[in-house]
Amino acid sequence: MSCPKSKRGAGRPVRESASEYGEMALPNDANPLGNLLGGKAMHLVDMAGALAAMRHARCQVVTASIDSMSFLHPVHIGQLVLLKSSVNRAFRTSMEVGVKVMAEDLTTGEIKHTSSAYVTYVAVDKDGRPVEVPPVIPETDEEKRRYREACERRSMRLEISKHEKR
Repeated sequence: MSCPKSKRGAGRPVRESASEYGEMALPNDANPLGNLLGGKAMHLVDMAGALAAMRHARCQVVTASIDSMSFLHPVHIGQLVLLKSSVNRAFRTSMEVGVKVMAEDLTTGEIKHTSSAYVTYVAVDKDGRPVEVPPVIPETDEEKRRYREACERRSMRLEISKHEKR
């Protein structure tokens, strides 16, 4: 399945959706080992992703799907959880957002990449109906690669969705 060119008018550069979100890992969000709960990390990913999607669409968004998420390193109580997000590609009413999660040890300055995810959001109006979004304009080589790969991931998501409906 190929991704068609958009006919929705002027687009927005990726840099306009780029967002950063940070939060301290606190005891209330940790497991008995002193590590951030996976569910809390996923919540933060959804928040950071929604920021980028809303910046791009300039309206409310709802989460449609999240691709698999692996946890590479634990986030310990007291560390800063840093999330960076941006829209990789926009389709008619949906957008794929890439979110990268890092943990910073504030006493040493060491930063570790802890996880990444691709989240799909749908732009909606005040009544919750999907609305069209502007296309993404990738400018850097990295943005262009992510733009191309987003189409491939979307094709896989749609194929999986088709089989799940059976």
